[in-house]
Amino acid sequence: MSNEKYVTYNEIVTQTIAWQNAISVTNSKAVELKKLTDQYDQVIFTGCGSTYYLSLAGAALFQTLTGKTVRAVPGSELLLNTSTVLNVGTRYLLIAVSRSGTTTETLKAIEKFKKKQCGEVIVISNYETSMSQQADLKIVIPEGQEQSVAQTRSFASMYVAVTALCAIASGKDELIKSMSSLPKTGNQLMTRYEPLAKELGANLSFDRFYFLGSGIHYGLACEVNLKMKEMTLTHSEPFHFLEFRHGPMSMVNNNAVIVGLVSEKDALNEVKVLNEMKAMGGKTFTLGEKGLEVNFNSEVSELVRGVLYLPVLQLMAYYRSLAKGLNPDKPKNLTGVVKLDL
Repeated sequence: MSNEKYVTYNEIVTQTIAWQNAISVTNSKAVELKKLTDQYDQVIFTGCGSTYYLSLAGAALFQTLTGKTVRAVPGSELLLNTSTVLNVGTRYLLIAVSRSGTTTETLKAIEKFKKKQCGEVIVISNYETSMSQQADLKIVIPEGQEQSVAQTRSFASMYVAVTALCAIASGKDELIKSMSSLPKTGNQLMTRYEPLAKELGANLSFDRFYFLGSGIHYGLACEVNLKMKEMTLTHSEPFHFLEFRHGPMSMVNNNAVIVGLVSEKDALNEVKVLNEMKAMGGKTFTLGEKGLEVNFNSEVSELVRGVLYLPVLQLMAYYRSLAKGLNPDKPKNLTGVVKLDL
């Protein structure tokens, strides 16, 4: 079966259209977003599964750019263990992320948050649903909609929207402007590195994958790890770079792939960790702005180019799924939307 017959493949390779849509939609609400975010010093991101990982990335970026106190929690924790998340009497800005806009835990968490009058809500989604209708401000990115179960295009589109939101909240207009070149760079990366992604993903001599990312990239490492799990049923785990040395590296052998989402800020220390893993027999695979195996060459600030880590690693998981005789469109035991009777 050719790649074009799998919706997952089509959604990966067309995702930059959704990136552009995300930039346009978010920028169109820049004045409202700046006014709303300026009112809060406490911010919470929430989501479930992929969008919880997006929340981790978004929270780290929002705090880095604005200096405000920001954290990410799963929708279920905000709903069921509210007292561990919210302080009585404190007002919060809640940024809720959901591909479908119908995920039970996130939907009910928003309802509870608003009923308790804890603050205002921004919803980021790919669909106009009851969740976005509950929002004080909504960012809906229709070009990110997808048919596949595993999030690829949708995740990337919402992450770009969150990145733009963070830049707007910081008041750094130059960051927003620089994001306009990301779709072109993303297309170039997929064209250049798809063969490499296929070669590594389809190599079934590897039986475990570790995705390393720190700071604003840790949430992205979690997400690409999830794609490997979902699509390929392969042992896969995410770690902060230096944390990987505190025990997990005992799993490194000739069958292990250690993927590094290398930053410019901490590249020296991150590459040292990867070199140690290589000396232990592991296969390393590095992505970043320059001097690595996958080079962005974007000339865009590290703060807003994080989406560039995604396409090549999504393709790697896609090709591994095919190599294992699996259907990337229909991961085992999963559905596109999680609805629970809570």
